[in-house]
This record gives sequence, C-alpha cells and structure tokens, in this order.
Amino acid sequence: MGDVIRELGKRPLGDTGLEVSRLALGTVKFGRTEGLRYPRGFTIPEMGQLDQLLGLAADLGVNLLDTAPAYGDSEHKLGRLLASRRDQFMICTKVGEEFENGRSTFDFSPAHTRRSVERSLRRLRRDVLDIVLVHSDGRDEEIARTSGALETLDELRQAGTIRAYGMSTKAPSGARLALERTGVAMIAWNLDDDSHADVLEEARERGKGVLIKKALASGHRPDLDQAMGTIFQRFNPATVVIGTIDPEHLKANAAGVVRAVGR
Repeated sequence: MGDVIRELGKRPLGDTGLEVSRLALGTVKFGRTEGLRYPRGFTIPEMGQLDQLLGLAADLGVNLLDTAPAYGDSEHKLGRLLASRRDQFMICTKVGEEFENGRSTFDFSPAHTRRSVERSLRRLRRDVLDIVLVHSDGRDEEIARTSGALETLDELRQAGTIRAYGMSTKAPSGARLALERTGVAMIAWNLDDDSHADVLEEARERGKGVLIKKALASGHRPDLDQAMGTIFQRFNPATVVIGTIDPEHLKANAAGVVRAVGR
C-alpha cells in the first residue's frame, strides 16, 4: 500500500491550516440504515469489522472521517473505535440535523448549535473538533444569514473548541455564500449533477476549502475513474468524501483517486 499512501497525498483545506487527504471516508453506514438513497440495502458491520476498515483507511493514507449527529450512532462508534487511533484521523462532523424514529428534524439556533458541538465532543471523545459543518436542510442562504449558526461556530473556533467550520450545502447559491462567509463548504457533484460546476471552479481559482460529496451519486453512478478524473482535473478540491463499509470498495476508491491526481 506504500504507493497509495504516497500518491493519495494531502491538500490544504482552504486557509484553515488543516491538510486533508484527497479521499475522506464517509461513515453514515457505520450507524444508520433508514432514509438513505443507496441502490441496495446493507447491514451495519460489527465493531471489529469497522475497526479493520479504519485500519485499512489509515494504511491507504486517508486522514479524514466524515460523520454527523444525523448518522445514527456513528459518532458514538467512532469515539470508541478511535480511542487507540487518536492521531491517525481528523474528524468532520455537523450541526443542525437530527435523525430519530426514521425522520429528520432541524434546528440551527445558536443554543442548539452549541449543544450539538458539546455532545459531539463527548460522543467522539475529543477535546477539539477538527471541522464542523452546518447540515443544511436546503434553506442554505436563510440559514447562513439569519440562524446564528455560523456566528456561533465562529465563536467556538475563536475559543479553540473547533478548528474549522463551514456548511454542507444544497444549492449553488448557498455553496457560494458559505464559501464567502466561512471559506469551507461541502458541495455535491457527480456525473448526473453538474449544477455546482461554476461555484466549484470559482472555489478552485480562489483557493477555497471544498469537500465534494455524492461523487458517485450515492452508489447510483459507479463510474469511478470518470468521476474522479473530472473532479480532480476540473475542480481540484481539498478532498472527496465517499462513504463505504466495504474494504474492497475503499481500496478501489483510493486507487481511483490516485489515478486521477496522477494524470
């Protein structure tokens, strides 16, 4: 795996001071099976299997894990699993969305934002959270301008509780505003959805911190080489977040990124 580790590489996440691997591991499948848009159902692996998957991720050069309170008990599990891997991974988590009894609810108020961050710190067993994103419900601009969530996250950053913050957005206008306000955004792009291309190209030109999500359309477009080639040659984001619980898929994803960035 030495070649993968060397070639996967890291990129600055905008001006946050963080360097993230070009591939990040999404962990929704660590803790939630309901309300997802994957083409096939799945069974959540046992903790031992998840530990092996994280070991493989570290061996492949992945240094960023993506989670959220809305991902079932993913944060709880990561807190336990990373107790012996504390220095191997940074964590990106979120605020604003809760998922209980098969449905999502949203709260972007300053009070809830603070409580959510404090809860994530406990669940993940961390003293500091590396990246916290507002988990938008689609009202990106309203949330960014009026909810107080971003201002609260900035206060927590200044206090040293988090290192970087931004938004996981839904619309191009929201992504553009998030990048203006925070410099960091998680933005969807895949071969079926080119709607964010302009903002992604602008972000590249301006050196903003971009994490691309849904690169394989939640498993509906497994055109790995075509997707990764386009993403890294056209947009060159800090990282692309792909969720999996399959070791072979993880290895294939890492190899696909290596091939793309090596072109």
